[in-house]
Amino acid sequence: MNIKIANEPKVTISEDMYGLFFEDINYGLDGGLHAEMLENRNFEAVYACGSRQGYTVVPHGKYGWELYEGRGDGSALYIHAEEPLNEVNPHYLVFQCVREGDSFTNRAYDGLYVKKVLKYKVSFYAKSIRGCADVIVAVKKNGITYAQEMIAIEQEGKEWKKYSCELKVSDDLEKADFVVTLCGAAVMAFDQFSMMPSDAVCGVFRKDLVEKLEALKPSFMRFPGGCVIEGNTLENRYQWKNSVGPVETRKFNWNRWSVYNKGGKDPLSCYYAHYGQTLGVGYYEYFLLCKYLNAKALPVLSVGLACQFMSSEFVPADSEELEEYIQDAIDLIEFANGSADTKWGAVRAEMGHPEPFGLEYLGVGNEQWETEDNEFFKRAKKFEQRIHEKYPEIKIIGTAGPDVSSERYVAGWNFYRTERKENPNCVHAVDEHYYAKPEWLYENVHFYDNYDRDVKVFAGEYACHIPGLASRMNCPGANTLGAALAEAAFLTGVERNADVVVMACYAPLFARLGYTQWSPDLIWFNGGKSYGTPSYYVQQMYSCNRGVCTLETDWTKDQEEKEGLYFSAVQDADGTVILKAVNASGEAKTISVEGVCKSKAVITQISGDPAQSNTIYEPENIVPKTCETEGGKIVLRPHSFAVIRFVK
Repeated sequence: MNIKIANEPKVTISEDMYGLFFEDINYGLDGGLHAEMLENRNFEAVYACGSRQGYTVVPHGKYGWELYEGRGDGSALYIHAEEPLNEVNPHYLVFQCVREGDSFTNRAYDGLYVKKVLKYKVSFYAKSIRGCADVIVAVKKNGITYAQEMIAIEQEGKEWKKYSCELKVSDDLEKADFVVTLCGAAVMAFDQFSMMPSDAVCGVFRKDLVEKLEALKPSFMRFPGGCVIEGNTLENRYQWKNSVGPVETRKFNWNRWSVYNKGGKDPLSCYYAHYGQTLGVGYYEYFLLCKYLNAKALPVLSVGLACQFMSSEFVPADSEELEEYIQDAIDLIEFANGSADTKWGAVRAEMGHPEPFGLEYLGVGNEQWETEDNEFFKRAKKFEQRIHEKYPEIKIIGTAGPDVSSERYVAGWNFYRTERKENPNCVHAVDEHYYAKPEWLYENVHFYDNYDRDVKVFAGEYACHIPGLASRMNCPGANTLGAALAEAAFLTGVERNADVVVMACYAPLFARLGYTQWSPDLIWFNGGKSYGTPSYYVQQMYSCNRGVCTLETDWTKDQEEKEGLYFSAVQDADGTVILKAVNASGEAKTISVEGVCKSKAVITQISGDPAQSNTIYEPENIVPKTCETEGGKIVLRPHSFAVIRFVK
C-alpha cells in the first residue's frame, strides 16, 4: 500500500513538545530518584489513614529502625523530642546501649543494594545523653561484614555534632543491612542519618534513573505533582518554601498517596501508610535536575484547593489566606529568576546557585474544576493577574480538570477561551489529563483535529490503561506492548496537531517494585536496577525524532480503521523526513512511501506480543531495534511502532 508525504511544511512543532512529568508517587522520590538509601532518616515518619471524611496522622518516628538481629537484652530504641537538632523536625532516635557491641539497623526499604566499585558516604548527627561511646557503621549480610568504619565521638559536651565516614564494600550485594554499633555502654541520641552513593548525580539523584531520563531528551519537566501539590488536606499540600534551605530544616510531610488504595488491618488504612516526604529533594534540587537534563522547569503550585477527589477543603477566593498562596507563586519566581540581592534569590544563591535558573513556565493548579462553592475560575484569574503584574513574561499553564469528556472539562475550556479573547496572555496552554482504554486512544487519534487553535494544549498526563491490569497496585504487567502501541497511535494525532498541542508527557514516571500505588508507569525499579517499559521506548522514539515541522500525508481515517495503520510525518532541521508508523494489526504490512528520497531508510522498530511487557529480570523483552533498508518498500511488523528516517 502507498502513502504519500507532502513536500511543504504544514505546522511548526513546539521545541518543548516532549517532556517529563515527575510526581512523588510509587516511592518515586524517597526510595527512588532521591539517591538517599536510608528510610525515615530523620525519624519524622507518621502513620496516615483516613478518607474524604477525615484523616488521622499518628507519629511513628521509630518506623524502619530496630535493634539488629535481636542483640541487646536491655538495650532499647526510643524517640525523643526534647532539645532537638531543630524545631522543624524535632524527633530523634535515642539508643540505650547496655553493652559494647549492641547495634541497631535501618530497613532501607528492601535493604541496601551496594556495588564494590562505588563509595558510600555515611553521615549523621549525634550527641551524648549519658555516657559516650564511639560508633561503628557497617554493611552486613548473613552475619558477614562487607564494610565498616569506626567514628570517634566527642566525649565532652551534649551538643549536636555532625559525623561522617566513607564505606567501600568488598562485594556487590542486594538486600544487605545498614548497621550502627556502639563500642561501649552509653545512651546516645542520633538524627539525620544519610547514606549516599558516590555516583549520585548532582550529589542527590540516583544515577541509573537519571540516565533513563536523559535518554528521553526531555524539553521540560513538570514537578512535583500532580495531586501532591493539592494535598488530601490543605495542610498536607506540597509547600515549596518548606523544601528549600538546609536539608535538616526542611519540614517532613506525609505523602498524599499514603492513603490511596485501602488495605491493611484498618479499613481506612493503606498498605503504604508510612509513605512520606523528607524533602531531601526539594525545589532547588528539581531546578538542578532540569538544568542537568537541559529541560525547562515547569513547577506546579496549589491554588488553595485540596484534592477535589479526596477533600472538599478550600480557602475562599476572596480571603487573605488565598493571598498567601498567590504570594508563594510570586516568591517562587523570585527564587528561580531573581538576582542574588533579592530575598528569595539570596536563598537560591546561598544554596549554591547564584545565577538565575531562568524559569519560563508555571502551573497554576493541577486537576481543579469549578464548583458552586470553590470559585476556581475566579481564583485562577487572580493568580494570573497578580503574577503577570510583576512577571508578564511567565507562561502560565492552566487546567481543564481530570478528564476530557465531562461538563467540568467543557466549562474549563469555555473559561480560558473567554478569558483569552480579552487577555491573550492569560494562559499559555491548558493542561489536559486522560488515562484511557486502548480502544479510546485508537478511536480518538483525531481528537485534536477540530480543536480551536486560539488556546494551546498541554497533554500533561496520559497513559493507556488495560482493563483488569491498570489502576492496580504493584502491577508492572500493566505496561504491555499493546498499551504502548495505543499511546503511539494517539501520539500520531498529537504530533499532526502540533499547532494546538505544544507540550506532552506520560504519567506516572517512576514506580518502585513492591511500593506502587498506581499502575502502569513509565520506568520501574528496585533498590539497584531499573528498566524502561514499552511505553518508555515509545516516548523515547518520539522525543528523539521530533522534527521541527509536520508534513501532511494522504493517509485517511478510513484507511486507519481498515488497515490498523497510523502515521505522522515530520521534517527535521536538516531536511530529513521522518515517518512514524503504528501497525496495530496482527499482520505484517508493506508500505511504499512517495515524496521522499528512496535510496536508504533507517528504521527503528519496536514489536512483539502485545500482551508482553518488560520485567526487572528480563528488561529487554521488548526494545527498539534499528536496521537500514534500500529501496522504497518498508515492512511494518505485526503489532509494531516504527520510526523511519529517510536518508538523503
